[in-house]
Amino acid sequence: MNLETWIGLRYLRAKKRNGFMSFISVISIVGIALGVMTLIVVLSVMNGFQRDVRAKLFEVTPHVMIGFVNPEDERHWTELSNLAEKNSHVIASAPVISGQALMSNAGEVRGAMLSGVLPESFAKTVEQSIIPADSLNTLAEGDFNIVIGSELAKALMLNVGDKVTLLTPQGNATPAGMVPRVKQFNVTAIVNSDIYEVNATLVLIHMMDAQKLFRMGENVSGVRLKLDNPQNAPEMAHTIIPNASELGIWIQDWSFQNQSYFEAVAMEKKMMFIIMALISLVASFNLVSSLVMTVNEKRSDIAILRTLGLSPSGVMKIFFIQGAIAGFLGTIVGVILGVVIALNASAIVAFIEQMMGRSLVNSQIYFLNYIPSDVQISDISIIAIISLLLAFLATLYPAWSAAKTQPAEALRYE
Repeated sequence: MNLETWIGLRYLRAKKRNGFMSFISVISIVGIALGVMTLIVVLSVMNGFQRDVRAKLFEVTPHVMIGFVNPEDERHWTELSNLAEKNSHVIASAPVISGQALMSNAGEVRGAMLSGVLPESFAKTVEQSIIPADSLNTLAEGDFNIVIGSELAKALMLNVGDKVTLLTPQGNATPAGMVPRVKQFNVTAIVNSDIYEVNATLVLIHMMDAQKLFRMGENVSGVRLKLDNPQNAPEMAHTIIPNASELGIWIQDWSFQNQSYFEAVAMEKKMMFIIMALISLVASFNLVSSLVMTVNEKRSDIAILRTLGLSPSGVMKIFFIQGAIAGFLGTIVGVILGVVIALNASAIVAFIEQMMGRSLVNSQIYFLNYIPSDVQISDISIIAIISLLLAFLATLYPAWSAAKTQPAEALRYE
């Protein structure tokens, strides 16, 4: 250990008469640690939300949707399925008819996006935990049965075995004008999943019944595809069917349908990173204050060292080492605490909820009823590097000020 490092370490351990200086140094280290810890926890939780919400969406949202550009195209939907299933990454396909309708029962009316499906093929494209195959099997062609989500059933006061009235925009022409088409359906199953959006919006009928209801003949709205790795859907969607545009086929992946949500999450993550980084910057200013006070207190020591032959660069190195070590300690402590808290975020929040007696995370708003966490090494590395860089920059001015100390001026009144 050279002289400058030894002196810098001694200045970190102030004597009793310099206890206030030691206190300021500790506050600086704690401030840096809190900034780093908070940034790691916030980013890990946001990563966890993004990961788990995306996983929930994958369970029910089509990974890729394909269809004919011309709605009146005479080609059959099976041609789309055959073309798509030639791709090794496509593991299942199912035709879907989508249309808007009003549902009415017991004086309650709700708007809904109706989906007409073939039970067997549709079951292969969704997770059984979300929409059980037993519920889908209750849909039979010509029976006009319907499967709805539990929240929607509750709003319409429906139970299994009840009848619900559907009104569609495609009306019938009468002497009195256009009259909406009205059809009664039998509620054969009510789905209650752990995704609120499914419970609140799910409305399924048999595809053949939907074709009759919307007068679509044998046409469908599109074909939904399930991929072996939905994460890669945005990159590989347009490679599933080569020359799709030339064949008059449109393709959309899950990111298109939920684009606004994921863009909002990405923007929030960037803004939170900036805000939390400013917290670390404030802590770095505390470090500047601590070092400036140390320099002012140690001016006589600096003057004596200079008269003994220590160069200005040596004096600068003393205070640079002091600030760098404080920044390093704060960063290390912050990283350790941040990782530990982030890895146990779910358990910590569950404990707080138990103590308060109420839920802090509403699944109606966040899709989830728990706090997820995804600790990423890349985020931790970037946070640690930024924290250390800010700490090193914070030492430059105090170290430069110490190096400019003139021995004669400092010792004049000693």
